Amino acid sequence: MKSILLSKSKYMSGLQCSKYLWLLFHDPSKVSQPDASTQHVFDEGHRIGELAWQLFPNGVPIPTDDFRGNLTQTKDLLKKRQPLFEPAVFIEGIYSRLDILNTVGSDEWDIVEVKGSTKVKDENINDVSFQRLCAQKAGLKIRKCFLVHINNQYVRSGEIESQKFFATEDISAEVDTASAGIEDRIKAMFDVISATDCPDMLIGGHCGEPYPCPVTSCWDNLPEHHIFELYRGGKKCSDLYSQGVLTIKDIPDGFKLSASQTIQKECIATGDAHIEKEAIAQFINSLTYPVYYFDFETINPAIPLYDGTRPFQRIPFQFSLHVVATPSSTPEHYSFLADGADDPRPKLLAEMKRLFGDKGSIVVYNQSFERSVMQELRENFPEYKDWLDGLCSRLVDLYEPFRNFQYYNLDQHGSASIKEVLPAVTGKSYKGMEIAHGDDASLAFFALTSGTLNTEERKTIQSNLEKYCGLDTEGMIWIVNQLKNIGGTTKL
Repeated sequence: MKSILLSKSKYMSGLQCSKYLWLLFHDPSKVSQPDASTQHVFDEGHRIGELAWQLFPNGVPIPTDDFRGNLTQTKDLLKKRQPLFEPAVFIEGIYSRLDILNTVGSDEWDIVEVKGSTKVKDENINDVSFQRLCAQKAGLKIRKCFLVHINNQYVRSGEIESQKFFATEDISAEVDTASAGIEDRIKAMFDVISATDCPDMLIGGHCGEPYPCPVTSCWDNLPEHHIFELYRGGKKCSDLYSQGVLTIKDIPDGFKLSASQTIQKECIATGDAHIEKEAIAQFINSLTYPVYYFDFETINPAIPLYDGTRPFQRIPFQFSLHVVATPSSTPEHYSFLADGADDPRPKLLAEMKRLFGDKGSIVVYNQSFERSVMQELRENFPEYKDWLDGLCSRLVDLYEPFRNFQYYNLDQHGSASIKEVLPAVTGKSYKGMEIAHGDDASLAFFALTSGTLNTEERKTIQSNLEKYCGLDTEGMIWIVNQLKNIGGTTKL
């Protein structure tokens, strides 16, 4: 193997999983590439990083597309004692590109890391500890380390004001703590990378922390209804797996399970659905006609797009509404999809006001989402406050019978999400749709507002968004109808 370069990102991968690290060097084809949603987060992070440059008006950006050129320019510019954006250091096989290196006095520097989150996280500390080691080995005198993150109380008014948009925290003490043993960890990683064979790693909590691992082959040989599908299993899953328990049905009888987990295990053993008919009947009887089946689609940009909004605030851009006037009525469908780069909420609210009557249940799936979106709309549009409060008081959560395991079908695979409940209960699903997840819908809307699409591309995306959001509400009707039809059998 040619000489090893351990970058900051690979160091972070090695902290998470040795197998992941080894594959990055020896078989990168087994490491999944970022999906569109993850890539969007990366791209937004780059924009946030460049926005942070405004905090250092005399800073000099160094191009990052040329590895050797970046290193050479960094060495030259260090002598000029100016803040540097994206400088790089490579020494003794370790490489790091720093977000910002800021001058202090005549010979010291501060490391400034920029993150698109709203608080300091443990992984940020480990990240900066690696950067500091690289810089110190290269002979730089590092005074302090700072983390610049988003101020979640910032409210946009006109152009983004960087000084208010960001918050800065001194993380020097935390970096000192995280740096204990760092050179030993790096040496161990070099040993892993140099090894001929891939290290064995058990599936566990590290597979999703601090980030979902892109090595998915570890899961390929798990049997049906494997232990990691245990409902809210958490550490129990890892503990059982490490003891050789691979499937939920094989969990020992004496092992402590929650009531929901016990139901899940019994359904797998018997093949029958768990049905609490009385509770389901109470839920169905609680519906007041006309029934409105409702769903929002939202974006939550880190950099607020519209005046009066905060970072990561959910902005509804689309809704689907199916109205069932009486128990025997044919559903009527209504929808709204914003068109253009303007704030979509005024038109969306006006259309909602036109369509919703003043009585009847409003059925949603996981009402905490719709309720919180409506509460944020109240803040920005106080003229709708009383009306939105009235809507919130009428919400009925279709998630409840499934979250409470009043109904459970083994085909839900330990999930109460509508994406699993819909096919398990009705046999219909989101498979084959161009847009099949909320994140995909958000990205599609960003594409619509980008100004880069031709007419046909816009029509296609608009149609796909309408189909996706429409299925969310129509699917709820199908689920409710199936719950109504539960008779004397234990299977739907």
